[in-house]
Amino acid sequence: MGKSHSLDIRERVVAMVEAGHSCRSAARRFAIGDSTAIRVMRRRRKMGAVSPPRQGRPSGSGKLATYRRFVIAQVEVRPDITMPELADKLDETHGVRVAPSSLSRVLVAEGFTYKKSPDGVGTRTRDGAAFS
Repeated sequence: MGKSHSLDIRERVVAMVEAGHSCRSAARRFAIGDSTAIRVMRRRRKMGAVSPPRQGRPSGSGKLATYRRFVIAQVEVRPDITMPELADKLDETHGVRVAPSSLSRVLVAEGFTYKKSPDGVGTRTRDGAAFS
């Protein structure tokens, strides 16, 4: 995903358009795309602000959002469970197939860390600053 144009450029485009110029001429003046200038002005008229909208998917709306508690419960019951085993457990229990890396990202976001002991066995633990 690309970066948004700076607030300074957005404000300059708005000022130029409000001074009577077209969106396209403002876009050429500040070396941005025509559609960008049009979107900035549309946002200004609609929202009253020129700040860029949030990018990305809203948190908590992914495929695993519904099964987050199940995944956490499985790891708390068996801290040494591997991500492929956890993916299989989720598939057989709820019929949802996901990549093990997706499960790992959910657990990291929930404050879990993966630590290996000297004998090579790894376990997941939750650090103290975790969110519930």
